[in-house]
Amino acid sequence: MSRKTLSSLLYAATILFGVLAAVTLVPYSTKMVSDLGYHTVCPFAPWSTLTLLFLGWLAWTVRGYVNQQSTS
Repeated sequence: MSRKTLSSLLYAATILFGVLAAVTLVPYSTKMVSDLGYHTVCPFAPWSTLTLLFLGWLAWTVRGYVNQQSTS
């Protein structure tokens, strides 16, 4: 896999994790109340949100490392 392709995939993963983290906080009519005190799409919010944000940060960091590697 080329460096450019890997960088693009990691960038897409970063965006995907960020969007999914935001979705976990959206109010939604369910029977379970999240730890935030209201009904959300994901009953594990804010822990799932923090996990997804961490995975997005990790993908962004690995992408930066891949982009900094020399071409030799």
